[in-house]
Amino acid sequence: MGNLKQSLLAGLFSIITIGALTSLTYKTDFGVFLLASFGSSMVLLYGYPESPFAQPKNVFFGHLVTTVVGLIVLHFIPLPLYLTIPIAVGFGVSLMILLNITHPPAGGNPIIVIIGGVSFEYLISPVITGSIIIIIFAIILNRFILRKSYPSQK
Repeated sequence: MGNLKQSLLAGLFSIITIGALTSLTYKTDFGVFLLASFGSSMVLLYGYPESPFAQPKNVFFGHLVTTVVGLIVLHFIPLPLYLTIPIAVGFGVSLMILLNITHPPAGGNPIIVIIGGVSFEYLISPVITGSIIIIIFAIILNRFILRKSYPSQK
């Protein structure tokens, strides 16, 4: 029954979190808050919060670092897409692992950045603001509703 409760709450909180980010994006003038990889983040944050990959440090800095890599490659490496995308993903993954901030959903951020041709403002919104919002929702669900030790104290 515990697994059923967690799966239902994970789905509900995914709806609430992505709903909030979607509303902020489409119903306000505050900017873009949605990042496609946030959908994958929901799986870890709400389904497997004990995972090291679901910890706030990993979520925040994983998304930040891989987006920075994507932006640098997009704006400063004049190569065709079939080269820039794999280079950016590879460097992003390497840096997450090297810096011990691995968050698997963030591995897709360089693809999103390069295909979208985004500016450096993308770091503020959606990456930084969106990451903070999803971390707050994860703390609410895991610590206060499910009574789990989140973030992990390891």
